[in-house]
Amino acid sequence: MNAKVIVVTSGKGGVGKTTTTANMGAALAKLGEKVVVIDVDVGLRNLDVVMGLESRVVFDLIDVIEGKCRLSQALIRDKRVENLFLLPASQTRDKDALNPEIFKAAVRTLIDEEGFDRVLIDSPAGIESGFKTAAAPAEGALVVVNPEVSSVRDADRIIGLLEAQQVRDIRLVINRLRPKMVASGNMLSEADILEILGVKPIGIVPEDEGILVSTNVGEPAVLGKTKAGGAFMDTARRLRGEDVPYPKLEEDRGFMAVLRRLFGAG
Repeated sequence: MNAKVIVVTSGKGGVGKTTTTANMGAALAKLGEKVVVIDVDVGLRNLDVVMGLESRVVFDLIDVIEGKCRLSQALIRDKRVENLFLLPASQTRDKDALNPEIFKAAVRTLIDEEGFDRVLIDSPAGIESGFKTAAAPAEGALVVVNPEVSSVRDADRIIGLLEAQQVRDIRLVINRLRPKMVASGNMLSEADILEILGVKPIGIVPEDEGILVSTNVGEPAVLGKTKAGGAFMDTARRLRGEDVPYPKLEEDRGFMAVLRRLFGAG
């Protein structure tokens, strides 16, 4: 993806959007980019906790918007990964406090004046004003989807709304895939998702208990050694334009075979 400003969204809550934002941000920073991840879920701040930076929050995004601090004062540098920064959301305000045009200007400042290579925006769940604000400055989008009917249906709605907001560079991150369940017909296959949504995947992340552990301790999985962490790192490489083959999961059928045909991998 050539997009510098990418919104990470899903429509449906609980699919792993915030985890994806944290891991993609850390992975891109590990690959040499200067990255800022922004939490736009005003009132329900979580990205700082997933990244283990909650104790270092002094100022937040609303403080910046209202001129209570400079943008640089609200940025929290992750000490574990060089060039990874967090701009946290406010826990005490509501989404109406965030004006889309002012937010767009703040994101532009991050690129033009603060010198960031990539801005990842963690969108709130749903399709209300919070989503529209999060998508306002976006040039591209990562739509996180689980292999279940309700998640795919909501992703389809979100893709339509993104296109309506002129966000053209849209890719899927299929999260929590269980190959054995797909093989037994108890979970949507990647082929099903691709056929329904018509959007190419850029990452496929297997179900991994290691993600729960990493989230609880506030350390992105890409900083350790887990299957999901490796999948997020591969996704970041693809996002940067590298030709990274998709992994051979436990059951070599369904969508993985489709992917190999589409991309010549494996």
